Amino acid sequence: MKNPFECLTGRFRKGKRYEIYGPQGGISMTMTFPDGFNPEKDRCPMAILMHGFMSSRKFYPMPQLARSLARQGIASVRFDFDAHGDSEGRFIDMTIANEIADARAVFDYVCGLPYVTDVAFAGHSQGGVVAGMLAGELEDSDRKPSCLVLLAPAAVLKDDAIAGKCMGTRYNAAEPPEYVNVMFHRLGREFILAAQKLPIYETSGRYTGPVCIIHGRQDSIVPYSYSVRYDETYPNSTLHLLENEGHLLRRHGRGTIALVTSFLKENLGHQVVTPLP
Repeated sequence: MKNPFECLTGRFRKGKRYEIYGPQGGISMTMTFPDGFNPEKDRCPMAILMHGFMSSRKFYPMPQLARSLARQGIASVRFDFDAHGDSEGRFIDMTIANEIADARAVFDYVCGLPYVTDVAFAGHSQGGVVAGMLAGELEDSDRKPSCLVLLAPAAVLKDDAIAGKCMGTRYNAAEPPEYVNVMFHRLGREFILAAQKLPIYETSGRYTGPVCIIHGRQDSIVPYSYSVRYDETYPNSTLHLLENEGHLLRRHGRGTIALVTSFLKENLGHQVVTPLP
């Protein structure tokens, strides 16, 4: 049954109206609250959930994770990056920098909500790269996430761009075309050229908070060695390598969701659903 405290807040069915905007336009999002939560009286932490390449907030594992967190007293907001799902923008204009800007806009919005105590980031695949880099960028700011979860983070995207390949499609990496057709999507030249020089680990490694990294040993899209490097980069991280698990982390789905939920509850639990002063 649908959680009565789950609501579509970023886009209204009768015409497009957004509360958050990124470089390419309006960002669509869904917020999920614990049962019985009253935003006028209660306070709780919130997790910002970031989907992967060519995915959306509606696909696994985002809705499942949102519901699991709600049962533990943790609210969440899952959103569509630009040119994904119900958000505005053109896929050909999508870049990691734009997605980081989208995530930062959502973070700024969440930090302005009076009922939110702490904030956590959780990202899958390309969303993991974005979550990690944004956390690193925020490390020296007044506001930063209390903890971070990376699910099969796709740092391989940099090496793939250098090698001239993406999801089975090949191209000239030295002189990429205006766009490359990848699974009925147009991946733009700007994405490729920027990805070739992206300081993924250098930026992500600035973050000093607790990090949970989960990766499948049988991931054929992003080899788990990329998460091993993440683990070596962070000063305060734990790496979970799952046997017989692929990139989507579905085979051990319930266990993965439980692992993420437990980590977030442990690092945010002292602030779960408390009355406003």
